[in-house]
Amino acid sequence: MEHVNAASDEDLHQILLSCLHSPRWSRRVAEHRPYPDLDSLLAAADEAAYDLTWADLTEALAAESLPALPPDTYSAAHTALSAAHAAYEARFGHVFVICLDGVAPAEVLDRLLEAVRSRLTNDPEEERAVTADELRRLARGRLLTALRGAGNCAINH
Repeated sequence: MEHVNAASDEDLHQILLSCLHSPRWSRRVAEHRPYPDLDSLLAAADEAAYDLTWADLTEALAAESLPALPPDTYSAAHTALSAAHAAYEARFGHVFVICLDGVAPAEVLDRLLEAVRSRLTNDPEEERAVTADELRRLARGRLLTALRGAGNCAINH
């Protein structure tokens, strides 16, 4: 937590934007410093994510890329996933996002295909809620990864 609490505003802003490309979210999380512990930081990050407007989420989605497939994935799977992503983007107007933290590499493709196909059946409002939750989960996981990279070895979430 020392790294987050002691970082300059600009450094922390860059770290936070790498977790979720939303300037509003980044400002909200940074404004609540100092954080006494990791749970407080994660709670503030979640709260800030829940408060984002659809315009904020759209801005964050514009910086997202499609989830990566394992390198040994066969070409037919890439084709199927590309088609599913194209259908998703045509229906909802933004990139498909999903948090795959904790998913075994061998299960990534199946989980991606299952999720994108399932979510294509959502109405736009329902999908907005799912997308917002997936972005929040991605931000949380990326924040934990960033903190681990900053030398916070005691983080075991």
